[in-house]
Amino acid sequence: MTNTVRRGMQIGAVLAIFATGYVCGTVGERRALADMKDLGSAVGGAAIKEAAGGSGAIGQAAKLGTAITDMQSQVDGLQKNLETLKAIQSALGG
Repeated sequence: MTNTVRRGMQIGAVLAIFATGYVCGTVGERRALADMKDLGSAVGGAAIKEAAGGSGAIGQAAKLGTAITDMQSQVDGLQKNLETLKAIQSALGG
């Protein structure tokens, strides 16, 4: 075989291996869930609370994440109260 044909076969083999890996990786891909409601009670919740006590960049990021989670739970509570008030208002005929 000539060197050109041999080199072409090597490149084709590398591309075939890459394509096979890409297809297998895409088919087996799992969806990421961003549900953080149970973050405090989850196994990693203790680690996050411990990291929030630190003063480095990780500690500050953990404090921010904890604050955002707390704010989200408060907003959810306010939303529930607003729905209750709207139900009362519609029952009263307003």
